[in-house]
Amino acid sequence: MKKVISVLSIALIFLAASGSVKAQSKLGHISPDQVVSLMPERAKIDTILQKFQADSLNTTLNGLVLDYTYKDSLLNKTDTSKMPANVKNQIREELQNLAYQIQNWQQISQNIMQQKQGQLYQPIYRKISDAINAVAKEKGYSYIFTSEAIIVAPPSDDILPLVAQKLGIKLPPATNRPTR
Repeated sequence: MKKVISVLSIALIFLAASGSVKAQSKLGHISPDQVVSLMPERAKIDTILQKFQADSLNTTLNGLVLDYTYKDSLLNKTDTSKMPANVKNQIREELQNLAYQIQNWQQISQNIMQQKQGQLYQPIYRKISDAINAVAKEKGYSYIFTSEAIIVAPPSDDILPLVAQKLGIKLPPATNRPTR
């Protein structure tokens, strides 16, 4: 009987201890993209991306179109009877490649733009991640979730104001941020 009471006592102590651990867990959520939208560096990056779009991507497309037009004129507007067959075949292959690039330019340029955007925003996201980790440690949060990924969750704190304070960012007045 003493063994049963001892085992039950140990089990109750274990359950009480595990219940208190759960009670001590703090949950928080944040939208890193919302923090990025508040960062002062964002305006500079957006300007760089617009300039990259205008100077690099649009110039590249114009170059492809000019190259296509020139090579097309070589085959269609000049006397090709004196042109060697291998040269004609090479020009046709180049035209097909150029036509493919021009037709798919929107997808190609979008991929290039996403790579450039990722490259430019990476330091900002690293800075935000470091601030989130620091806030979680300082304020005793056990878990921090991204707001966009949570559909159903127990109540949690929106740590955006804490992270913004850590980063020295002023929040717009009275933004409605739901708690979860």
